[in-house]
Amino acid sequence: MIYDVPQLIAGLGGVEQAADALQWFKDETKKAGFPGLELQLTMWSQNINYSGFDGSKTRNPENAFVKKLGFTSATHYQFAHFVNVNDDYMNILEGVKKEWAHIDSTFQLTYYPHISVGWDNSPRTGKSAVVKNNTPANFEKGLRMAKEYADKHPKQVPLITINSWNEWTETSYLQPDNVFGYGYLDAIKKVFVDGK
Repeated sequence: MIYDVPQLIAGLGGVEQAADALQWFKDETKKAGFPGLELQLTMWSQNINYSGFDGSKTRNPENAFVKKLGFTSATHYQFAHFVNVNDDYMNILEGVKKEWAHIDSTFQLTYYPHISVGWDNSPRTGKSAVVKNNTPANFEKGLRMAKEYADKHPKQVPLITINSWNEWTETSYLQPDNVFGYGYLDAIKKVFVDGK
């Protein structure tokens, strides 16, 4: 998963150099005996456009930088990147569901669903939009929504990304705390281990 594609491209000297480096990475993965490399793009909103390359189904997809660089899938890292997070968690999930439907109908990349625990950047910035009501019970509802999405896409790996294990300064973490204890981890266990 590449979090900041423009930074990757700039750091490697341009699109051509980045494409060469990532192709080398894929080749080395196969040389090491693995079947290949799943190279995943982190989306920020629906826009995966870079320097005139377009990743959508409707405009010039054969020239998409995502294809040129060899990306095979995409996901998000945080709800804050594509929906208004200054809202109730359940309202945010409605926006997330709409975004997933939009991605399914617009982009050629395989999309793996993403669920965030919450968002409150104020520990780092002093002020922030804040996800409200992001209880373990509501987080569990988000996980069930992601599982349903994955189940409806049986031709792809059942992968779901979650933000995050330890983003304490964004108040988006799975680690146990003194508010909910193991609540977020228990929600994951209920949905994916216990099947309840």
